[in-house]
Amino acid sequence: MEKTPSYFVTREAPRRISNMSRETKLIVVVRNPVTRAISDYTQTLSKKPDIPSFEELAFKNRSQGIVDTSWNAIRIGMYILHLENWLQYFRLSQIHFVSGERLITDPAGELGRVQDFLGLKRIITDKHFYFNRTKGFPCLKKPESSSQPRCLGKSKGRTHIQIDQEVIEQLREFYRPFNVKFYEMVGHDFRWD
Repeated sequence: MEKTPSYFVTREAPRRISNMSRETKLIVVVRNPVTRAISDYTQTLSKKPDIPSFEELAFKNRSQGIVDTSWNAIRIGMYILHLENWLQYFRLSQIHFVSGERLITDPAGELGRVQDFLGLKRIITDKHFYFNRTKGFPCLKKPESSSQPRCLGKSKGRTHIQIDQEVIEQLREFYRPFNVKFYEMVGHDFRWD
């Protein structure tokens, strides 16, 4: 098992992983690309407070609605482009897409689908989670091998910066055709519009 957020968007990753094993099963967590971009920016801003505004980075020309697809925070959310690259090396049936939104609202259900995809017995259920109000995320109840519950790290669950609603709408419009193609390809509507 290997985990990183960058594999799905790294051009060389599918070929390299395929060379290791053509039968690999892949799990990709996706979320609304607009929310994902804002989250990415918020995390970067916490480390580098002097960066330009979200709007400046997201658009080449905001008045004309020209989005800057060279900015990584925007490009990552164009999931269909990354998936097309992976499908040159893996069958769609080898890839399971986890809804980041449902992972928060129904972690046991979402992990149940992951267990099914992996051919595992469903052992993770609602009884394994509690909602941490401070984080705004579900956390694992205390594992048997630990005296503490397991929750997401410090960098997760922070409040996103406020973005003008018009900017959000422009980005929704930008992502819509990419999202529709992605939904059609994977056979699932994530309802990001």
